[in-house]
Amino acid sequence: MSQPSPHPQQIPVVVLAGFLGSGKTTLLNHLLHRSGGSRIGAIVNDFGAIEIDAMAVAGALGDSTVSLGNGCLCCAVDASELDQYLERLAEPSLGIDVIVIEASGLAEPQELVRMLLASEHPGVVYGGLVEVVDAAEFDDTRSRHPEIDRHLALADLVVVNKLDRAEDGERVLGLVRSLVDRAAVVPATYGRIDPEFLFDCRPSEERIGQLSFDDLHDNGTGGSEDRAGGDHTSEDHTGHLHTAYDSLSFVSPEPLDPRRLMTFFDSRPEGLYRIKGYVDFGPHDLRNRYAVHAVGRFLRFYPEPWPAGDEHLTRLVLIGSGIDTTALRKELEACKTDAPHADEHGMWGVLRYVRHPEEDGADPA
Repeated sequence: MSQPSPHPQQIPVVVLAGFLGSGKTTLLNHLLHRSGGSRIGAIVNDFGAIEIDAMAVAGALGDSTVSLGNGCLCCAVDASELDQYLERLAEPSLGIDVIVIEASGLAEPQELVRMLLASEHPGVVYGGLVEVVDAAEFDDTRSRHPEIDRHLALADLVVVNKLDRAEDGERVLGLVRSLVDRAAVVPATYGRIDPEFLFDCRPSEERIGQLSFDDLHDNGTGGSEDRAGGDHTSEDHTGHLHTAYDSLSFVSPEPLDPRRLMTFFDSRPEGLYRIKGYVDFGPHDLRNRYAVHAVGRFLRFYPEPWPAGDEHLTRLVLIGSGIDTTALRKELEACKTDAPHADEHGMWGVLRYVRHPEEDGADPA
């Protein structure tokens, strides 16, 4: 699979939400220190005058962080003001690969998502909603804040955190899964999930000339997860990722039928957290390949011209836990087509998930 540009034209913006104390800052710090060389810009929104969360991540991010105090982001700024913060982080000279908005524990995630979808900044694109849940306090949180059910239904990926502290973790996992709408549910302790679930990690050889977040971590400036437990060495710490996962690489020299592929996406299993790569739809669009980005229930296609001299292939990587890779490969093989002509309406399902600049409505996913 060809590597993406180190400075993509559009930077994905991921919303990290969850109630107070669920572990959002710990998760963000984990992503910063295990970014695989990628540069992460963060908008950290504390509810209160002293920005504790911003202080917790500022050392790793430096000039790549924006802090918003005294109120929720969804209440404190409108879409045009949010664009100003995004513009700062999307400045090409910073080389940011992904932007994470850590919302306050009292933020309304639906409003944040609407603001991002309404953003007119050409350099960024909405990258999905991640909801963090405290497994040990989940029952009590639901009783005090029944709106959490609605938040979970909106999420693209749910991280069930602090499972080591829950008396009945499996029951909580099952309950969360019953409340989500096709979102991937990832179990975790200390916020340790694989960054590849959310974004493409930049290859380490591309980190020439800059001090990476991994370097900062290995030199003793790691985040709070180090103090929470486990060894402090880089090699051992990598093994602390709580969720073991499987991956499937799929390459096809034959084009894929858009109708069949959308049937595949619509029926993808719960444990399939991430899909990324490029799709060749053959006669349905001879000029473009379609970059695909899926996190849980979130799905987006990005048409782009085929690079000069590039072989027209479909290249996909699927990442998940407990997935049947043999069955998934068979389903993808069934999406191949040798039809010489395009079905007039065949691309309609795909085009529903193509974001156009003039769009400002709700996400179809």
